[in-house]
Amino acid sequence: MQDNQGNRPQDAETGQWLARLEDISETRGYYEPLGPRHHVAFTDAGATLLVTFETISNIIEDSEDELPLGFDLVADNGWSHLGIIADGNTWFRDASVYAYFDRLVDDGFFEDFDQVIFMGSGMCGYGAAAYSVVSPGCKVILFNPQATLDPRVTEWDDRFTSMRRTSFTDRYGYGPDMIDAANQVFILYDPEETLDAMHAALFTRNHVTKLRCRHLGHHILQDMIHMDILQPLLENLEAGGNFSELFQKLFRTRKNYSPYLRRLLAQLLDNDRIVLAAILCRDVVGRMKAPRFRRQLTEIEARIAKSGRNLPKSRAKVRVIKKEKTASA
Repeated sequence: MQDNQGNRPQDAETGQWLARLEDISETRGYYEPLGPRHHVAFTDAGATLLVTFETISNIIEDSEDELPLGFDLVADNGWSHLGIIADGNTWFRDASVYAYFDRLVDDGFFEDFDQVIFMGSGMCGYGAAAYSVVSPGCKVILFNPQATLDPRVTEWDDRFTSMRRTSFTDRYGYGPDMIDAANQVFILYDPEETLDAMHAALFTRNHVTKLRCRHLGHHILQDMIHMDILQPLLENLEAGGNFSELFQKLFRTRKNYSPYLRRLLAQLLDNDRIVLAAILCRDVVGRMKAPRFRRQLTEIEARIAKSGRNLPKSRAKVRVIKKEKTASA
């Protein structure tokens, strides 16, 4: 149930989590609530500032220690961290959040850092894009972000209809416009997720680089963490390296990442590309302990034999993943 202002009552688990966050944040910098549904945790450390946008539910579900992702990302580098945390799907459209960033700008907060990086995924990617405007010259990395939920612009996106009465046209509104002052922007998205790809297209600018992540779906950020490539990408971005080149190199590790391989196999089967599916399964079982792929290979081979077709007898690797990569380029 919500009150007259549309705010949800805070459950006991969330209250306990926020109390813990406050205790930890006070030892690192500060904690500050922004109205009933948004919170700030600041770590005061080095001259590089990472600004992350997250939700309480994702932090609790995705993190073993139930702490913001930004805490881990800055721990080994001595960076500062500003975590903007939402309780629920708010898209950070709240006057208290606007006022907080206004205050930071007035205080010259971002000018105290040599480098500022904004990061977020999905709804939080929208937040990172929208508020990056407060730090001209910053760098931005977004994972399948929304550009806006204004139905006059994105009426084709029927996933978040409950947000259509929320204003995306006042302060810190249209994400693609808010990144204009950034130095570099990188958008990682799955082009086969049609609605995500349409949002990514709205961010097209000269200083925006879009990187395709086929078969990762809506959870690109989590997959980057599990493949151990998010941290080196951030370090490369901070150091001013060739981000796109490093991404292409590190993303090759997906050939050993089971969730990616399962999604690739599922698509090949859905498209009735049976021979390629068999070749993929052969490659995987030849490199990894993969009982699911071994069972699938047995079934596919039986289907192919029943149809009167034959597979190549050689077990030499056929570069299915390389072909898929070329197709995604």
